[in-house]
Amino acid sequence: MNICTELAKKIMRSEDARKEHSQHTADNGIISDEWNEITREEHEKKMIYGVRDDPPVYTCAVYGLQQALMCVLGTMSVPFIVSNAICAQELPEVRAQLMSITFFMCGVATLLQTTVGVRLPIIQGGSHSFLPPIIVMMQLDRWRCPAKDEVGPDDEEPWLARTREIQGGLILASLTQVLLGCSGLVGVAMRFVGPLTVAPTLALIGLGFYSAAVNHYAEKQWGIAAFTAGVLLVCSLWMHKVLLPVPSCSRQRGCHVIRFPFFTLMSVLLAVGLGWLLCFVLTAADLLPTNATSPAYFARTDINLHVVDSTSWFTFPYPFQFGLPTFSLAGFVALVVPTFSSIVESVGDYYACARVSETPPPPPHAVNRGIAIEGVSSILSGMMGASHGTTSYSGNIAAISITRVASRRVFQSAAVILVLMGVVTKFGAVMSLIPDPVLGGLNAMLLGTLVGVAIATLRFVDLTSQRNLTVMGLALLLGLSVPEWVNGSPGRINTGSPEADHALSVLLATPLFVGGMVGFILDNIVPGTLKERGITAWQHTTSPLGAEVHNHRDSPSNRRSSLVESIYDIPLVTRVLKRFSVFRYIPVSPTFQGVRVAVPCRKTPKGDNSKTSASHDNLAFRGDATSF
Repeated sequence: MNICTELAKKIMRSEDARKEHSQHTADNGIISDEWNEITREEHEKKMIYGVRDDPPVYTCAVYGLQQALMCVLGTMSVPFIVSNAICAQELPEVRAQLMSITFFMCGVATLLQTTVGVRLPIIQGGSHSFLPPIIVMMQLDRWRCPAKDEVGPDDEEPWLARTREIQGGLILASLTQVLLGCSGLVGVAMRFVGPLTVAPTLALIGLGFYSAAVNHYAEKQWGIAAFTAGVLLVCSLWMHKVLLPVPSCSRQRGCHVIRFPFFTLMSVLLAVGLGWLLCFVLTAADLLPTNATSPAYFARTDINLHVVDSTSWFTFPYPFQFGLPTFSLAGFVALVVPTFSSIVESVGDYYACARVSETPPPPPHAVNRGIAIEGVSSILSGMMGASHGTTSYSGNIAAISITRVASRRVFQSAAVILVLMGVVTKFGAVMSLIPDPVLGGLNAMLLGTLVGVAIATLRFVDLTSQRNLTVMGLALLLGLSVPEWVNGSPGRINTGSPEADHALSVLLATPLFVGGMVGFILDNIVPGTLKERGITAWQHTTSPLGAEVHNHRDSPSNRRSSLVESIYDIPLVTRVLKRFSVFRYIPVSPTFQGVRVAVPCRKTPKGDNSKTSASHDNLAFRGDATSF
């Protein structure tokens, strides 16, 4: 059978179901809200493949490969930037090894998340939030890259010690994420986080990171970088609605043409491919310098070809392959900041993914478990030497709304493909050959989009309020000026303890920490209504505390409760946990009910047998989507 034929059949069946239901409600006067409230199983049929569907193997392979490629294109810049930070910028074989480990861990994290985590169709990739503090940490005097003549022939490679330091900090910081998820404290923390905390944090990832992520690569050849960014800009903004005709044949319909949103789904792939091709043409025409001291030399495509030849075909990553991690207070505090940022981002992604997939929002235990599994995956990444945490990828979630394929099996297939990409080391070696200017143009567009997303977050707040404008302005200003002062004045921070000095230096030199903390503190201590601060709208649309999220076990519809359980409960395990009531109090258990806190009753006159007293006695607070 042909994939297109099968998809067409599913679309026709979903349209027939929708029309039949519409006619039924029109004939009987049934309010359409019942359709939305009682069950979303029919809603899920609007998807070609819903979360619980099991497509054929070849369908899983095709769509899984597409999701895997999107993850690769989004995460490949992370190993490049990390290799520069750990003094391995002139060691392409190290970059290729880090690339393979990154792909491998993306696959493992995705498999864990879709199987025992939140169990939604979500791809886990390398988090860019960890890069700014890593760069700041590696700029400390003790970790600055030594000169070539300072490294003896018998000395250890400088990048190994720096990698182990990042590994130790990442493991400790990720333990915090695991504890937050397993204890259910995510819900408590989310009550105090609003748009005025998230917006400056996201904006400063781009504004405070452009020098290392954009200038460092684009300055090698600004023309090629601009060409790459331009292609991505045209594909994503001008040609995103263009559907390319693709020929297809099937036994039922014969030869026919389908429409495929190539420029939407593959804009990054196209930009990188054309930028790489331009570098190849310029190299073949000998229009790029051959002198290694010239910046444009690094735009050539033939300078690291030996890496592909010298790299083995298969390598299986294993824990502590670079040695045992080193632990320090500076490493922990540096990486715990992006960990909290990743938590906020992931919680929003969970609910966005549920909406896009047309499934009920995740219940408390699923969100708690998802955050905990992300922490576990980041710990594994630290052990393997990936030098970055993992987080959910919003771009892959957006692709679901286009492809209408939300099957969990497809995303598990993507996870397997990513693991294979990590094991086949030649793939990582080829990806490490991407010229620096191409990567610079790509990062410029990605970071620019991130800043735009941060600004869009402010739509929830009252932008006519002087309070909000002041909080946002101070957060951005101090987030840029304080790190610049710390980096330009080494030795200014002197507490008498070298370890404390390093920790404070890393924190105050990290823009996203300074800006996010200023926004968080001011937003919570300066008087303002919830509506003015944007908390009400923020929690309603992106937070687990929103009005959209209800406790599924309290729903009047048993069908909806059954649907939620079938999507978010862990197979086989849930049946066992239901036998023991103690698991109802464990936040990551599928049987978790939330914490019930009794509300104080008012005294009633003696002999008053009214129902009012009883109703007050039964009042209780049931935890929200990530209640504690």
